[in-house]
Amino acid sequence: MTDLLVFGGGYLGRAAAREAMRRGGRAWATSRDADRRASLATEGIEAVDPGDAEVLTAAVRAASAILVTAPPEAGRCPGLARLSRVGGGALAEAWPDWIGYVSSTAVYGDRAGGWVFEDDALNAASLEGARRVRAEHDWLDAGRGMGLTVQIFRLPAIYGPGRSVVERLRDGTARLVRKPGQLFNRIHVDDAVSGLFASMARPRPGGVYNLADDEPAAADVVMEGAARRMGLPVPPEVDWTDASVSEAMRRFYLDCKRVSNARAKAELGWRLKYPTWREGLESLIG
Repeated sequence: MTDLLVFGGGYLGRAAAREAMRRGGRAWATSRDADRRASLATEGIEAVDPGDAEVLTAAVRAASAILVTAPPEAGRCPGLARLSRVGGGALAEAWPDWIGYVSSTAVYGDRAGGWVFEDDALNAASLEGARRVRAEHDWLDAGRGMGLTVQIFRLPAIYGPGRSVVERLRDGTARLVRKPGQLFNRIHVDDAVSGLFASMARPRPGGVYNLADDEPAAADVVMEGAARRMGLPVPPEVDWTDASVSEAMRRFYLDCKRVSNARAKAELGWRLKYPTWREGLESLIG
């Protein structure tokens, strides 16, 4: 049983909070948005305004594990900045059993299709990736400085219910984006959550883990495969630089690499429910 505080009640954070409750624990999640806090509360998650120092401090002190999913801002991780400051330093005084910081495989930069491992040099090619590198460094430093068990998790694109090519194909907004030679990993949200909880069972101070699927694949291969499986026409083809491709989506095409998940499997005993995009999409097509 884990009492989990999630700093950043978005897609992944919400899923992790639900899993904590499924296992019999309490779950708190932060959001600055009042509507999102109300939505969190409907799921039984104790919603916290990160600007409310009293409530946040109480959650920090009650939680046995803290997960930070909020994206970094210029020069800092908002989770570290806020959590280390509230309640006169409640984070160091609370001594949570586990702290996990969710980073991104963008920290590796482009590897021209080569494999990347956790101990490889970091070479972020984007501003977002560079901010993640800084946030990772700051969290590991904070862990050493305060004697806390901090782990880093590098994730690729996360997909799952309500957030996949399946929904886009069904509502007609999907596009077949091609970039010859480009490929990347993905991770189903359920597998990402199971990796985090596997780490909670085997915490290692300073541990860094890639949580990614077993089979890197090109975006057009996944889109075509999903369309065939669903019996739908292949969507219109566009170049990855086309204006119809969002800036967030375009960032995925900056890098080409294969991400190894061997360490997480070996050290955490983590096993994927959806080892490739095929099994993951099959679960969503129903």
